[in-house]
Amino acid sequence: MSTLKKNKRIKRAAQFELYGDLKPGRGNKKVERGKAKYLGGNGRKTTGISKRVYRQNLKKIQVIENGSVVTRRVPVRLIRSGSITKPVSTDPFALPDHN
Repeated sequence: MSTLKKNKRIKRAAQFELYGDLKPGRGNKKVERGKAKYLGGNGRKTTGISKRVYRQNLKKIQVIENGSVVTRRVPVRLIRSGSITKPVSTDPFALPDHN
């Protein structure tokens, strides 16, 4: 195995550890017709099942990784939970605060 592939796998493993698996999930989309029994109908009938992909809600943001700022595609659930550390931006034209 080449060193390039090994380094790529190591990098991918580190990213997987931080952000989890970013691959989309797979499932089925079901189309039904009819009225549910509890609403007085004869029951729901499935008229079609097709494969679909459940994509994660990814946002492209800057994050701090190993002390450096990098741009990554990160799931929004990790941003909301506070698992991701974003760089603190400062206003370049702001005067220093002297008290």
